[in-house]
Amino acid sequence: MKLLLLDQFSDPGGAQQQILGLLPALRERGWEISVGAPGHGKLFQQVRQAGFECREIACGPYNSQSKSAGDLLRFLGGTPRLARQIRTMAEGASVIYLNGPRLLPAAALAGLTQPVLFHAHHFLFPGPSRTLAALSLRRMDAWVVAVCRYVADLWRPYVRPERVSVVYNGVDGPELLVPRAARETPRVGCIGRIAPEKGQREFLEVAAMVHRKSPQTCFAIYGDVLFGDAGAQRYAEEVRAAAVNLPVEFAGWVGDVQEALATLDLLLVPSDGHEATTRVILEAFAAGVPVVALRAGGIPEVVDDGLNGYLTDSVGEMAERTVEFLTERPELGRAARDTWERRFQVDRYRREMGDLVERMGNGGLL
Repeated sequence: MKLLLLDQFSDPGGAQQQILGLLPALRERGWEISVGAPGHGKLFQQVRQAGFECREIACGPYNSQSKSAGDLLRFLGGTPRLARQIRTMAEGASVIYLNGPRLLPAAALAGLTQPVLFHAHHFLFPGPSRTLAALSLRRMDAWVVAVCRYVADLWRPYVRPERVSVVYNGVDGPELLVPRAARETPRVGCIGRIAPEKGQREFLEVAAMVHRKSPQTCFAIYGDVLFGDAGAQRYAEEVRAAAVNLPVEFAGWVGDVQEALATLDLLLVPSDGHEATTRVILEAFAAGVPVVALRAGGIPEVVDDGLNGYLTDSVGEMAERTVEFLTERPELGRAARDTWERRFQVDRYRREMGDLVERMGNGGLL
């Protein structure tokens, strides 16, 4: 059987990394896979290097957050062209896999006869984008797989109940958990693309409060601006300005997140209130690194407060928990690793996603 997988981005964000990990597992099941993505970003290159066909599609670029009037006009104007591309690329495919909501209107306009799977990685705010996506799902009688219940609940009114699934992400991790000795200079970090919803400004607020009580602690921001977002670029400049006079390292993007996590005693996740289950939390668990996160979106579905990390309701509480952790050094790392081993290994993710695609290819039958 043949799978057509389309992504709305060609930069390797968290959703794209999940796809890169899934493709080889689907190929092992005997699927022939063709990929479409806009532009020629790193994702485009990595898909081809892995031995898969990858073709360019006309999708954007658009701002990754709020859309300007120009973005909306370009999107509406470009939808018929993208629909024609999807219709042509879908010939002979058994299942169409859409990795991003921007693809939904064009897929609906394409008049596809194959089953369509929408992988929902993020919360979509109310507005024209959500309305278009919802109407498109209903028109295609699509299937939805979401990364957490919080995101799945958004789409349930528009999709048949039996066609909504939750499959939590899975990540690779080090084979063995190396015990961490207490450092004289503790290191606290955040990891992810630099954007307002990821909370680097809030991270610096926490860093300033922690620094006053624990001046020996240092901080690191791993990540960079992705998706060519000019607004995020301005935000990154604001973040750097806010870090002046604080012991903060801007470590940039890292190819191997486990290398970054090996330098940290604690990971902070100050994402906004509509975060799903950010992939970096699972990667931290795999490395045995505890997490302090804001109680946002789907994060409480993966972080057990007081067991593998802490859930907090404000920046001030996040700072208090960080100081508490650095002072008392509770043994949370082993529990974090246990959580990953039980719930978030990549093999489990690939199996569940593969079973879902197989079910769709078999007409919905197990």
